[in-house]
Amino acid sequence: MDAYRHEIDDVFRALADPGRRRLLDSLNARSGQTLRELCAEMDMARQSVSKHLAVLEAAELVTTVRRGREKLHYLNPAPVNEISERWIGRYDRDRVRALSDLKRALEDHTMDKPSFVYTTYIRTTPERLWQALTAPAFTERYWGVALDSDWKAGSTITVRQWGLTIAHPEQVVLESEPYRRLAHTWHTFTPEWRQEARNRVGFSEEFLERIAAEPRSKVLFEITDLEGELVKLTVIHDDFEPGSEVLETISQGWPHILSNLKTLLETGKTLTASVSEADDAAAAARS
Repeated sequence: MDAYRHEIDDVFRALADPGRRRLLDSLNARSGQTLRELCAEMDMARQSVSKHLAVLEAAELVTTVRRGREKLHYLNPAPVNEISERWIGRYDRDRVRALSDLKRALEDHTMDKPSFVYTTYIRTTPERLWQALTAPAFTERYWGVALDSDWKAGSTITVRQWGLTIAHPEQVVLESEPYRRLAHTWHTFTPEWRQEARNRVGFSEEFLERIAAEPRSKVLFEITDLEGELVKLTVIHDDFEPGSEVLETISQGWPHILSNLKTLLETGKTLTASVSEADDAAAAARS
């Protein structure tokens, strides 16, 4: 079994305490809360909430993002997602239905704050991870989408998917610090892409028109080098308008894409999936 940064025992130990489960429920209902907001929501002493959050962070069930002077706490489904895909699948799923229900609850939550945060740990190097995020041959393997750019701030990004080439002057690199940070604007929903998404994935024309009308969002990849060729990858996708349907869709697509990336870098193979499932996941993450 792979040596996870967050050991399975840590995840189950964190979930065993009712107070910590209440914190996860609170973040499930409204992710991106400060410590002060969580204390008020939980009616619990600040010291107790801080201790519980430390356990949840150690198990990677909660991840944090600094915004100015505030520290925002986000529910992170990565540990449960990995347990389900890499461990539970070996056994009878009917016997672990409760954990499967928890996995769905963690992944399918609707966030009030207009941002998506996901943290995972990968047995690789910052250089190798950077290559996986920027080399078209890599992105096409785990994402189903080839991204072409020189990856300098201000440069455009060309997207190739389903035989289509999608370019736009506002589809650009925003930040680029090799092996540390990469940020870029999100996908351009061209009429040709919408037609392919409708035919291949079954999205309705009404849905596709609505997401095409939304303002452009952005995604940030933060890479932290840890000891022993272990890298922490945090994905922050934000700049959504309230009630964004793009946000709801990428929240379902990103976990599969990042699990696929992790598996590829650690094993040389992608997760087993049918062609239609891979198309669905790639479309969801680009929707």
